[in-house]
Amino acid sequence: MITITDLRKVYRQGSREVVALDGVSLSVAKGHIHGIIGHSGAGKSTLVRCLTLLDRPTSGSVSVDGRELAGVSDRELLSARRKIGMVFQHANLFDSRTTAENVAYPLELLGTKRSKIKDKVSNLLDLVGLTQFANAYPSQLSGGQKQRVGIARALATDPDVLLCDEPTSALDPKTTDEILELIKDVRDRLEITVLIITHEMGVVKKACNSVSLLEAGKIVEHGPISEVVADIDGRLSHALLPLPGEMPQDLPPGTIMDLLYSGADAVHPVISTLARQFDIDVNVLAGSVEDLGGAQFAHLRIHLPVGVDIDAVTAHLTASGIAVSVKEA
Repeated sequence: MITITDLRKVYRQGSREVVALDGVSLSVAKGHIHGIIGHSGAGKSTLVRCLTLLDRPTSGSVSVDGRELAGVSDRELLSARRKIGMVFQHANLFDSRTTAENVAYPLELLGTKRSKIKDKVSNLLDLVGLTQFANAYPSQLSGGQKQRVGIARALATDPDVLLCDEPTSALDPKTTDEILELIKDVRDRLEITVLIITHEMGVVKKACNSVSLLEAGKIVEHGPISEVVADIDGRLSHALLPLPGEMPQDLPPGTIMDLLYSGADAVHPVISTLARQFDIDVNVLAGSVEDLGGAQFAHLRIHLPVGVDIDAVTAHLTASGIAVSVKEA
């Protein structure tokens, strides 16, 4: 559905060039929710502007449902933008317009007949759960309700892609969960593809099928949630399934190992089996178990005493489907 190939954006400041996007490539299947995560300055805002054609890429391509968007003519620009509905961090509603009038605005710009606008707005407000607030003004709505209006407005032109730019960063945790559930519900009902730009790993955990890590204008890690989490040394894995607490400073001599396993293995008694197999004491320093990407993952940090055959332990764990990373004690 969405294919971005070698996307570059270079800004010129006098004689100086600033590379904001440096060869970004990714593909998102129809009906998936893909998260693009990165810190401030990573290039997220530039990527949003290039995807919505507010900025022309310096080079590369953006294709939605087989249609190339990056190189469309100015005359075709409005039609191309309808392919992508935009949800902003702040809903950016018109204060002088009611909820229904805000949702109707994109349809008015297209010259849609009033009767069709009324039916479309009614259906969208029902979809986002705001039918009873059709005549309310933004000042009468909560933050979460405003974001629901923004989502309905973004869907008014029947886009193929819903692009959400930090859609929950201004919301409290409970409202964040409600908005993410709404986005998933919209995806399921409309079979729409969703891109979520965020700096919050919690958003990726709760809503996304796949994720990309954007850094200095480049995608440095990318893949389905279940695959990136399974990479025990990957940065996304550490961020999605972190171990609580700091590394203990007063440990006795020995070896520290991180273990990562999933699926049926995640509920097996790994530690007790290891202790019996090698007749050793295993000290569990930290652990985390979560459901991510449709699979259950367990991440443990253990300490083994001096004298243990680490190669044999590693081979045993690896043969059991457990990823191992040996740390310095």
